[in-house]
Amino acid sequence: MAKILSIETAARVCSVAVHDGGSFLGLYELNLENIHGRKLIPLVKQLLASLGLEGPELDGIAVSQGPGSYTGLRIGVSTAKGLAYAWDLPLIGVGTLDALARNTNCFARDGDVVIPVLDARRMEVYAKVLDSKGRELEGVSPVVVDEFSFQKYADRTNIFIIGDAVPKLRKVLMHPNMWLIEKFNTARTVGEIAMESYQAGSFEDIAYFEPNYLKEFRVVTSKKGLLHV
Repeated sequence: MAKILSIETAARVCSVAVHDGGSFLGLYELNLENIHGRKLIPLVKQLLASLGLEGPELDGIAVSQGPGSYTGLRIGVSTAKGLAYAWDLPLIGVGTLDALARNTNCFARDGDVVIPVLDARRMEVYAKVLDSKGRELEGVSPVVVDEFSFQKYADRTNIFIIGDAVPKLRKVLMHPNMWLIEKFNTARTVGEIAMESYQAGSFEDIAYFEPNYLKEFRVVTSKKGLLHV
């Protein structure tokens, strides 16, 4: 069986998990803001130690590749690349929204639609539209949500909207066929998808792999309090 360490840092939660084939071995995660840079490596070390594993005993490293927080993705992907290189392991990239949608597998039925959503800014979310089997109906994109968003799906079937953006979406999405589920990202579902990629031999090039930031990162410089000389 293949042992895979999975990393999820695309949003608020800093999460690591280990799977062995179809078996889930363990999970450590923290739901705190701005801790990825300080806590990710300690979480990896603690999880592996608790399972009696050394890094080189693993068979692969998986990482949530975006979209999501620029800083979170940068930390997660750079850490995953570093570990894969140091331990001479294959690297597996997993779509953040695909891993989020995976949480609906236990209740979504044939014909249902699943829409994972990550909070962006104001009423904007990162979203993707999938069928109940995880097959893509619409690709990843930033969406400004209003009362008519996703209505074309809700008019004909049940849709499950899942993710950390749900609290703000409840203010505008009122369709009776829409089921809104607040859920944070987790490395557990990243690992489930990664295991399928591992078995298919689908790996990333460590040297060239980059996160899917989706939107260009911009630094805004304040004009207040500038010192003129």
